[in-house]
Amino acid sequence: MRPRSLEEVRGQDRVLAAGSPLRRLIDGGTGAAGPLSAILWGPPGTGKTTLAHLVATAADRDFVELSAVTAGVKDVRAVMDQALRTLDLYGRHTVLFLDEIHRFTKAQQDALLPGVENRHVILVAATTENPSFSIIAPLLSRSVLVTLTSLDDEDVTAVLESAVDDPRGLAGAYLLEPEARDHLLRVSGGDARRALTALEAAAGVASDDTPVGGDDRPLAITLAHTERAVATAAVRYDRTGDQHYDVASALIKSMRGSDVDAALHYLARMLEAGEDPRFVARRVVIAASEDVGMADPTALQTAVAAMHAVAQIGMPEARIILAQAVVHNALAPKSNAAYLAINEAIADVRGGRGGAVPAHLRGSGYAGAARLGHGMDYVYAHDEPEGVARQVYLPDDLAGRTDYYRPTDRGFEARLQERWRWLRERLGR
Repeated sequence: MRPRSLEEVRGQDRVLAAGSPLRRLIDGGTGAAGPLSAILWGPPGTGKTTLAHLVATAADRDFVELSAVTAGVKDVRAVMDQALRTLDLYGRHTVLFLDEIHRFTKAQQDALLPGVENRHVILVAATTENPSFSIIAPLLSRSVLVTLTSLDDEDVTAVLESAVDDPRGLAGAYLLEPEARDHLLRVSGGDARRALTALEAAAGVASDDTPVGGDDRPLAITLAHTERAVATAAVRYDRTGDQHYDVASALIKSMRGSDVDAALHYLARMLEAGEDPRFVARRVVIAASEDVGMADPTALQTAVAAMHAVAQIGMPEARIILAQAVVHNALAPKSNAAYLAINEAIADVRGGRGGAVPAHLRGSGYAGAARLGHGMDYVYAHDEPEGVARQVYLPDDLAGRTDYYRPTDRGFEARLQERWRWLRERLGR
């Protein structure tokens, strides 16, 4: 089912747009400087090998494929020598596809430089690792870096449907039921190769379940077949529908309710269903402030750190980071005092309450401010014995009647409760 032309490629529309370096390379465009080499960086199953084959078929090019797992410097030099002879004798370029280039040592990558720099060979190298850390700078500077992304559900669906109907695939002998297709989408994780492998395995299970001597109608591939084929139960979860919001809500409410096991269960359901871990991390950050608040201020620190770590690391390791943040949130003492306080303050603002800023609090760092009385009689808190200045801070219509923040007696906030009581007395509130 490997695409034989650009028209059959699914996904990667951005890097294959007209005029892009990779598109010009595939179309056979060379320009005055000759064809460029390319580093293809992306997750498994996103089309790196396919795109390398398409580059090779353009403009009558020879194609040589090496794997960094098995090839050495001697193999690379042999390819370079043959490429130079082919170019001299026949005027035909050679495409060297080097899979998993990140496994090459610095010395092995150095062996590629002369051929790439002199345009004796068009290097198309594939890697799943960040090229900035796994590929030497001289090779990077002589190549264009093409970043591939995981396929979205629509693209993987198109791949599966083609495989069911195409003579190179299942040739119409099977019918993929919608629930089975959705399960394959979830387990594929945007990896077209994984989706095709799972489809093939599911077709085998369907065949084994069919009695010998049945009719010629297409065999149905059901959800049960896909679950047995990939040894993973289907997670009842729709990333764009009710299940998405129901399970996310259950996660938040379980953390709020301090049930660690339930919170971890819903976290697992979301991750196993292919939910974006960054979405989960954002929900955990919100919960750390809304439900834990000042009862344990470190919960927000953990959640924010987890959000940044998840964005840098990704799955599957992100599950560990998210689990730590979820456990912290669930075990922490709870307070929604800050959440209620800001809601009440916003309600006052929206209700038209809150007059002019008191004159002594207004900005006084510009010409004419003193003439207007701005900053006059302001008491600088640091000059006071206890660092608290007794003066009016609220607008006149709210002074003496406002009580937004009401600390609880739970966790760290119990200490703040006494502190806030003491401060209100010093402020004359």
